[in-house]
Amino acid sequence: MQRLINYLKGTRVELSYVNWPTKKQTRNYTLLVVGISLLVAAFLGFFDRLFTFLLQTFIL
Repeated sequence: MQRLINYLKGTRVELSYVNWPTKKQTRNYTLLVVGISLLVAAFLGFFDRLFTFLLQTFIL
């Protein structure tokens, strides 16, 4: 049990060294990730539709 307590104390000390982002930075990075994810999804969706159309038109 003492090992667990020491581990948790050490973890708390290490977490105090972390440079946490501000709320504004967190919001901006979240919006950036969501935006890039939507762009990649649109890009992949476009090419999926294109290749599906081409396959149906020329092969099937």
